[in-house]
This record gives sequence, structure tokens and C-alpha cells, in this order.
Amino acid sequence: MSLIGDGLEKAVQKAFTRPAPKSAGAQMRYLVKQLGGTKAVAQMLRISQRTVERYVKNQIKKPRPDLAARLEREVKKRWQPQIRAKAKAKAASTGGIVIDTRARLGYTAPIGSTDQDRIRHLTVALPPQHAARLFDAQEAGATDHQLQEIAAQALKEVYFQDGGRRAGSLEEVRFTDIEHLEFDL
Repeated sequence: MSLIGDGLEKAVQKAFTRPAPKSAGAQMRYLVKQLGGTKAVAQMLRISQRTVERYVKNQIKKPRPDLAARLEREVKKRWQPQIRAKAKAKAASTGGIVIDTRARLGYTAPIGSTDQDRIRHLTVALPPQHAARLFDAQEAGATDHQLQEIAAQALKEVYFQDGGRRAGSLEEVRFTDIEHLEFDL
């Protein structure tokens, strides 16, 4: 996935009401139930169908680190779909989303202003329409670069231009060298 995509995913996962399965066997059983069989799970995780069956029966308990990471990611991606949808809908309609980032931010502006890129730490509440654009782009399979551009546009409008009250001649905001990025609904 991507830095911004992962950040959005973690924000949505904070809304879960029950913890996702922890053990490899429980995770595997959950995926088998969701995907309707061991063959589909085996293909998705790039392991043999027999290996999936052995995890389901608890004959194997400890997956390799790379498999454990894939397993956890796939379970969390499917866990509590209604709650996930509600959290996204709320953020996109009324709640908005908070972005907390430490990154290099700069902008293109008319000559005579200081448009020097510099590392800034920002915590900005983005209105619902920006949350909706981010989630819609993520659902549509946007790349990390595209999500970064949407976030930069949102920061331009909300932080730099203060909703149209200042910096009206600002042309473009650059959002690069992300050291830290976290979203909260």
C-alpha cells in the first residue's frame, strides 16, 4: 500500500468496536469464511491450499513474519465492513478528518513572497469534503502520489489559504519528504 493509504486505513480501524482475530489460526478461519474456501485464501496469500488447511486446524501456529504481516493486513482490510463504512461516511459528511504530519511543505506563489520549502509539523482539521475526496480516491485505487496531491490541495485550501481568507494568489502546494503522517476521524 502507501503512506497516505495506510494512514487512512489506520484512522478507519480506530472505529472498530471489536478487536480483529489475533492468532494465525483464527485469522485464517476468518479469511476462509469471508472468501468462501481455502483455495481463494491460498491464492490471495500466495501459499499452498494445504498450508491454509493446516492453519485452520491449528496444526501450524506461527507463520513466517512476511506471511503474518500479509495475513493481518488482509484480515483488517475485511474486518467489520459496516463500521468501516459508517466511519468513512461520517468523516465524509459531517465529521471531517484530522491530518497530523511532519513533512516538507512549500508552495508556488507570486514573486516577492517567501515560497521556500521547509519542514513543518502541522495538525489540521480538514472539512468533510476533503475527507470524502481522500476516501473516494482511495476506493478508486489511487496511487500514493495521487493521494498526496489531494492532501496537498486540502492543506492549501484549509491551512495556507484559510478557506479563502488569505493567500488567494497561491498556485500550488508541494507536500514531500513525509517524515510522519497520521489521520484521525
